[in-house]
Amino acid sequence: MKNFDYTKFADEKLLKYQFNKLYKICRSILGQGFRESLNIIGQNVDLNKKKIKSGTKVLDWTVPDEWNISDAFIISPSEKKIAEFKKNNLHVVGYSTPINKTMDLEELKKHIHTIPEKPTAIPYITSYYNRRWGFCMSHNEYMKLKKGKYKVFIDSEIKPGHLVYSDKLLKGKKKEEILISTYLCHPQMANHELSGPLVWSALYNILKETGPHNYSYRFLICPENIGAAAFLHYSKKKIKNIKAGYIINCVGHGDEFTYKKSRIGDTISDLAAINVLKHSKYSYKIVNFFPDGSDERQFCSPGFNLPIGLVMRKMYGTFKEYHNSLDDENFISFKTIIESIKIYHQILSVIDKNFIPIGRVQYGSPQLSKSKINLYSDIMNFGTKNKGEKTRFILETLNLSEGKLDLLQIANLKNFNLVDHFSTIEDLLKSKFIKKKK
Repeated sequence: MKNFDYTKFADEKLLKYQFNKLYKICRSILGQGFRESLNIIGQNVDLNKKKIKSGTKVLDWTVPDEWNISDAFIISPSEKKIAEFKKNNLHVVGYSTPINKTMDLEELKKHIHTIPEKPTAIPYITSYYNRRWGFCMSHNEYMKLKKGKYKVFIDSEIKPGHLVYSDKLLKGKKKEEILISTYLCHPQMANHELSGPLVWSALYNILKETGPHNYSYRFLICPENIGAAAFLHYSKKKIKNIKAGYIINCVGHGDEFTYKKSRIGDTISDLAAINVLKHSKYSYKIVNFFPDGSDERQFCSPGFNLPIGLVMRKMYGTFKEYHNSLDDENFISFKTIIESIKIYHQILSVIDKNFIPIGRVQYGSPQLSKSKINLYSDIMNFGTKNKGEKTRFILETLNLSEGKLDLLQIANLKNFNLVDHFSTIEDLLKSKFIKKKK
């Protein structure tokens, strides 16, 4: 893993180019903005698109109509244009109905949203199922509004359409799958939107290029919540094969990592993420599952209870830029995104190479010096030199290779970074000191 060349998949210049193509598109859960964004993603990865009509019942949810918008603004009494959609599409409440009307300030204020405690930020507000219109602006701009007549204009359309998502499978040696999911429905925000699809796309290309792997990998990109519900609704047979998985979001800002556990709490997803993070150079924290935040509320709902976790940097809702215009192109770091790609790749590699080992020698310890592969020192000098990490890993692994614990459980029990010992595991297999439990 240390010698893996990520530059082909995660060069800062390439990531910035992909980001800039997507950033200012007005996305929502259904509509032209989502379709355009998905098509751009499809220039870099293989997609397998699915379409579901508005009004379709998926689990307990109903697919809404789609929303499209071409322009919106307010003209003040002094003829100044403010809250311009074309300058920042967060200025309009998502799914706003069309309007072309003149009104006084008192009436207008009923439809304006701000964040008083973040006076320079434009909030991100949506209303998918209840018809209304509205504008968002910074609280500083709101406080400058004068009495008088305001012209309010929103050129939008809400009509029956299709929910679109992509569900692409990279087949491996096993039918068992790892689910890699992200979403693409937030407008003009950087960390809590585009960082996820950028990491997701890079991982797809890395796994495609280096496969086939032991596990199959299912790559899902969809609108948040309703897209996950639709995937689950139509994939009840597929999801029986899901062994592990992650939802990728908020991976573009923060020096630390945050891991949110699956609902089960001790799945291979949880163990692999914690093993890699614990032995990385980054500070990290572990958060127990709670049924809110993003698509884990669907994947980890009682009837499905899938082994799905989230590896993030700063977790959603914990930074002041969350769901507002402060989460812009200056808030994220492409270096941070590349770090996130590397950590995710290590985690997936740990899962893919994990198995339950059974030692060839169960009575007594094996004579390692007999191996044609250099596994153990052929000179006894432990009085002056401590046994190295590789030797300790070999001895601990062989001692616990009785068909009960997998390699990841052994690594966590004995405080090893499993990524560092992939080649040693291969040597133990080649020398037939261990074999994989069937």
